[in-house]
Amino acid sequence: MRDEYDIENLNPRKDPLNSKVDLRNIKADELKAMDLDAVDTSPEAPDSEPQRQYYFMAKCRQHVRKEALRLGRPLTCATVTFGCQMNARDSEKLAGILEAVGYEPTEEEAAADFLIFNTCTVRDNANQRVYGRLGEANGYKRHNPGMKIALCGCMMQEEAVIQRLRKSYPFVDLIFGTHNLYKFAELLYTSYEAGRMVIDIWKDTDRIVEDLPVQRKYPFKSGVNIMFGCNNFCSYCIVPYVRGRERSRRPEEILGEIRRLVADGVVEIMLLGQNVNSYGRNLEEPMTFAGLLQEAEKIEGLQRIRFMTSHPKDLSDELIEVMKHSAKICRHLHLPLQSGSTRILEQMNRRYTREQYEELALRIRREIPDIAITTDIIVGFPGETKEDLEETMEVVRRVKFDNAFTFIYSKRTGTPAAAMENQVPPEQVRQGFDRLLRLVQDTAREQVARYQGSVMDALIEEVNGNDPAMVTGRLSNNTIVHVPGDASMIGKLLPVSLDECHGFYYIGHIAE
Repeated sequence: MRDEYDIENLNPRKDPLNSKVDLRNIKADELKAMDLDAVDTSPEAPDSEPQRQYYFMAKCRQHVRKEALRLGRPLTCATVTFGCQMNARDSEKLAGILEAVGYEPTEEEAAADFLIFNTCTVRDNANQRVYGRLGEANGYKRHNPGMKIALCGCMMQEEAVIQRLRKSYPFVDLIFGTHNLYKFAELLYTSYEAGRMVIDIWKDTDRIVEDLPVQRKYPFKSGVNIMFGCNNFCSYCIVPYVRGRERSRRPEEILGEIRRLVADGVVEIMLLGQNVNSYGRNLEEPMTFAGLLQEAEKIEGLQRIRFMTSHPKDLSDELIEVMKHSAKICRHLHLPLQSGSTRILEQMNRRYTREQYEELALRIRREIPDIAITTDIIVGFPGETKEDLEETMEVVRRVKFDNAFTFIYSKRTGTPAAAMENQVPPEQVRQGFDRLLRLVQDTAREQVARYQGSVMDALIEEVNGNDPAMVTGRLSNNTIVHVPGDASMIGKLLPVSLDECHGFYYIGHIAE
C-alpha cells in the first residue's frame, strides 16, 4: 500500500479520488486487500470492527501524505519492543498499521517521525528501561519537534505509570494499553487532531479484533494469538491485571489465519497465549488445546508448530499424546517451574506441588524421549530459605532442563507477593541465584550435547551476525545451529549434521 513518490513534485502517482468505497459494505476478511486511498472517508466512521479501524487508517493516510508532501520526503517510523513473544506479535500489528497509513520503517530511532515503545511490566527493571529510553527520546524530539512519540503495552495498564508520565514526560503524544491495541489507527488519528497528549486506557475487555494489517519480522514464520489474558493470578505476577481475563479466539478464526499465513510462505507458526493449556474453556463450543493442535496439523504446507506458554497444572494427558505422535509439533516444551519448594509454590499460588511437577516432567520425558524441556525459575521469592532453594536445585538435577530462564524476584506493586513479609535479603538472593545459574548451565550443556554427531532438520532463519559466510538455523527442539551458507537458504528446512557442540549451540554443516 506504500505510495511511490515522484521525486520532483512528491505527488502520489495514483489518484486516490478515482473511486470511493464505503467500508460498511466490505467484509472483515476482505479488508486487508483494500486500497486505503479508495476508502470513502466523508461519512461518519463505521461502528463495526475492524471496518472502523480501516476507516481511520484511510484518514491517517491522508494526514501522512499531506505531511510528507510538506516535508518533501516520506515519513518514517520505528517500533521498539520490550517483553515476551505476545508483545512481539503485537508490535508486528502496530508496524503493519503504520506501514499501511504511509510510514516507512527505519532502524534509526533518533530520526523517526513516529516512535512507539511497546512496553513490558513483568519486572521492575523493564519499567526502568522504558523510562531511560523515554529520556533519550525527549532528546530526539528536541531536535525534531515534529516527531510523535507513543507508548503502549502492559506497563501502560498501571495507574502509577500513567500518573508519572503525565507529570514527568509531557512530550509523549499517545498512550494506550493492552486491551485497545486494535484501536491504534483510531487513536493515531485522534492524536493528529488533538495536538496534545492523548491517553486511552481500558481496565478490561472481552473484545477480540483481528484482521488488521501485520508487518511480520520473518516471512517464513509467524506467531498466532490463540487467546488473550490470564486467570491464574500467581501471587508475584501482574499479567492478569494488565492483560485481563482469559478469552479464546474461535478455532475457525485461528485456523483461517494459519492457512492465510501458509499461503503467504510461512512454514512455522507459534501459537501464543499466557496459558495455552487452558485454551477454549470460555468458548461457546469448547475445544481443548490438544484438539486445536490436531486441527492445525491438518493444514497442508505447514511444516512446524510451536507454542507457549504452558502452565503445569493444566497440561493434559491428551496434549502429551498429541505431541508424542505428531510429525509437525516441535520437540520443545516450555514448562515454567518457578520454584521447587512446595511451600513456596503454595505461596506463589501455582496450584501444583514439587512432586506433581516432577512427575509430569519425567512422564513427558518417558513418553517423548527426544523432547527439550525448558523452564522459568524465580529466586528470592518472599520467605524463600536456603533449604527452599536447594529443593529447586534438586528438581533441576532430576528433570535436567535443556535450558532455564532464571530471574531474581521483582516486587510488582499491586500483587499479593509485594505485600508479603520476609522479603529475602539481596545478598542471599544473589548468592542463591549464582548457584542456581551455574547448575542450570551445567545441566543444559549436558542435555544439548547429547545430539552431537546426529543429523536433524533446521529451519534456516538468518545470516549469522558474526560471520556472513555462515547462516543460523533452529532445530525442532529450539537449539541453535550455525552452518556454512548464504541468504538463499533462509526460510528452508534443511538436514544439518551437528558436528561440534559449543554449550548451548552447534556448529555443523548441511548433510547430503
